[in-house]
Amino acid sequence: MVDRGHDLSITRQAEVFEISRGSVYYLPRLVTSADLAIMQRLDRLHLEFPFAGSRMLRGQDLSVSAARSGDRAGQSGGAMDINYIPMARGFVYLAAVLDWATRRVLSWRLSITMEAAFCVETLEDAMIRHGKPEIFNTDQGSQFTGAAFTGVLASHGIAISMDGKGAWRDNVFVERLWRSVK
Repeated sequence: MVDRGHDLSITRQAEVFEISRGSVYYLPRLVTSADLAIMQRLDRLHLEFPFAGSRMLRGQDLSVSAARSGDRAGQSGGAMDINYIPMARGFVYLAAVLDWATRRVLSWRLSITMEAAFCVETLEDAMIRHGKPEIFNTDQGSQFTGAAFTGVLASHGIAISMDGKGAWRDNVFVERLWRSVK
């Protein structure tokens, strides 16, 4: 568009075309193969999970060798929540651990109380069967904020992630499971 050899100055040409003068002086640089691979991985993630925003994708490993498969279930990140299941005479509580990458249920438990013990058992079972995750997300329920639960995560060197108050979207994968269960 801008002709550097034209009689009009570059500044005047930029004004005529209504473009920023800084963009005239910009010289494109080549994208490195590593950057290109990361951009391609982000594109694939957006196609696979179109509902995922930057906060959800932040937990994803963006290295080129980050091909996700069932073999790596539970190793990248996990999420856990509790929901109630109505019964003829009351409720039972269902706790489930999901893998972020595959959306698979790695472990689950039923209980007639909402004590932390059955949540800890569910978490430990998931780690025994599928390995320890790098990061683990829950809501701010007392079962998940107590020393019994957070102690297990801390003792295994697992980063703890908790939803914001009333932010169901932070743990949307487990919430989608509950929608299917109910």
